[in-house]
Amino acid sequence: MPKASKQSASEVVEVEGYEGHIENFDDGYTVAFERYTADVDLAPFFDGLPNGQCQAAHWGYVISGKVTFKYDDREETFEAGDAYYVPPGHTPILFAGTEVVEFSPTRELQQTMEAVTRNMEAATAGTSA
Repeated sequence: MPKASKQSASEVVEVEGYEGHIENFDDGYTVAFERYTADVDLAPFFDGLPNGQCQAAHWGYVISGKVTFKYDDREETFEAGDAYYVPPGHTPILFAGTEVVEFSPTRELQQTMEAVTRNMEAATAGTSA
């Protein structure tokens, strides 16, 4: 049975406002140990995806802080101690001081993250000129 911890995760991602320790399991799921250090609405970074929204489902647990997910017709906020399921078709709002553990289907998550990364790089290039 595969396992991972924040310390053993094979991938570490650090960008302004975010730290992630990520492990992709062979069975098609990814676990991410995430910490948010800035308040940010990530909706603009989902441009180019269907409906401008995340295409992956997520199952998670909020260790501290809170996280909000926006849908076309509502918002849902999960706080410390909450376990959650978020279906595809959302955008996240992150809050400084939040830590979560989140599980997602790897293929859908990678497709979404390719667009998010591309949009973040374009935004960074536009501000450094």
